[in-house]
This record gives sequence, C-alpha cells and structure tokens, in this order.
Amino acid sequence: MIWLKKTITLPDNSVIEAGLAGLFNSKTIMLPVAKKPVYGQEAESLKQWGVDPESGKHLVEGLADRFQVLFFDYEGHLFQNPVPDDLTPEHIVNDFLHIADQMNIRQFSYYGYSWLALAGLQLAIRSDRLESLIMGGYPPYEGPYREMLVVTEKTYQQALHQKQNALPQQAAPENPADFDWDNVTVTIDPFVTKQFMTLYQSLMDFDDRSVLDKLAIPKLAFAGERDTIVYGESFGSVTVDIVGRLKKNQSLLGQAGWDVEIMPGSGMDHTKAMQPDVVLPVIKPWLVEKLLGERR
Repeated sequence: MIWLKKTITLPDNSVIEAGLAGLFNSKTIMLPVAKKPVYGQEAESLKQWGVDPESGKHLVEGLADRFQVLFFDYEGHLFQNPVPDDLTPEHIVNDFLHIADQMNIRQFSYYGYSWLALAGLQLAIRSDRLESLIMGGYPPYEGPYREMLVVTEKTYQQALHQKQNALPQQAAPENPADFDWDNVTVTIDPFVTKQFMTLYQSLMDFDDRSVLDKLAIPKLAFAGERDTIVYGESFGSVTVDIVGRLKKNQSLLGQAGWDVEIMPGSGMDHTKAMQPDVVLPVIKPWLVEKLLGERR
C-alpha cells in the first residue's frame, strides 16, 4: 500500500519522513496528523485514554483504497525538532508546501485536527494548492485563539519552572478519570511548549471572520458533541469551547460554503473525536463526494 517513503530536509535543515500510499495519480489527501505507531506499554497506556496507538496507520489505510495519501507526523517532528521562536503560520505553510513539492504533489486536499486544523486554514488562505479542506476539533470561525494563547503561555511557564527547579514528575494514574487536571505537572521540554505559544502569539492579529467566505473550495468542519475543555487555574481558568463555537455559527458557516458535522455521544470529547474509527466515517464519504463526484 505504501509505495514511496522519503526523508525530506525542511527549510530549517531538520529532516522529516513522508510517505505516499494508496492509488497512484488519484486525488491526493495530505495527512500531517499521521502519527507514528506506538507499541508495548506506551501503546497500552494510550488505549486506556481512548487513543489509538496506531492512529496514523489506520487513517492512511482507511483512505488509501480511494485516494493517494501524503502522510507525515508533523507534530511528532516538532517534538523532536522544536522551533521555539519560529513556529508561525508562515513557517508551517512553507514546511507543508516544501513536503508536497518534494513528493511531486501539486494539488491536494488537507485534513488536520486541533492546532493542525488551524494550520490547514492558514495553508488554504496562503496558497492556491488546496482542492478541499477539512478542519477537525477547531472551528474555522471565531476560533479560540486568545484562549489557547493563555493555555500555551501557562504551559510554557510551568514547563520552564519544572526544568529550572528539577521538580519530580507526577505519576500518571492508571484510571484517566482520576487525573487531576488542575494540578497536572507539565514535564515537556520548554522548547517544545514554547513553539505553540509562539504560534498563538503570531495569530493574535488574525481575524478568521475576514476569510470566512474567501475559500472557493469544498470545506468541512467537525467536532465531538462534548468537545469543550475547561482549564483550571494553573492553565489560566479559560474554557476552550470547540463544539459550542461550531454550533453557534453553524448557519453562518453553511452560508459561506462550509459543511459542519457534530459527532454525537456523551463521551465524544476532543480526544475521542480524533480517533480513526470516528473520523473516517465522517471524512471519507465527504471526500468521495466532493473529490470523486460520487453521492453518499
């Protein structure tokens, strides 16, 4: 199924592995969300949290019977090669277009989830390369940019404090329901956390309302019915209401050519709504209809 893998040197001289799978010369779907598989104890821990340890593999396989899939783990790349002061929309778009060029892909559709969804919106408004855009877990209109800046600033401050003071790590509970989000210890490298703070800082002047009707391509936005994240005091006491923003603006988005899907279910939170078994039944029929002209 995977017929090409290539190690690509990005403009900042870091390297990333990208692949092509599926139908040669078919419509191409870019998946920067294709996480590398995780095995062993780490995989078992992810399963407890409702996370598919082979999510990238399953997403690629789920689309490869009808499309050509361009896949890479962009978030994983940034965790290994952080750019703390440089993760701006321009940086991300340049990386994505460079990868597409190196894989000889001119036109493509894009699917991103959470912050990679907002990256897709930036890609769409900054280039003429997209044939369609799918944003999961982040609303294309009235996005929570300011709330996420608060969260990422607090996360960076905590990571820096943790490193400077060499504090002990908090052991993760066996049951995710027992996790104390208000008192979580941030143990990620400060360089990793800072790059996402940089991203949201660079988006403070971006008004997504001004580009609502500027994209003349098929567009889909989706979120889980319970995708509302309430952060405690240590993360700024903000609420990131993904699904609330989508529901509030669903009619307006429809008028601007957006299709909107809300995944029902009491457990359909931000994490659950990004799993392949949930995502594929939503995005694949939509892509087949919009790109191949087949009715659902």
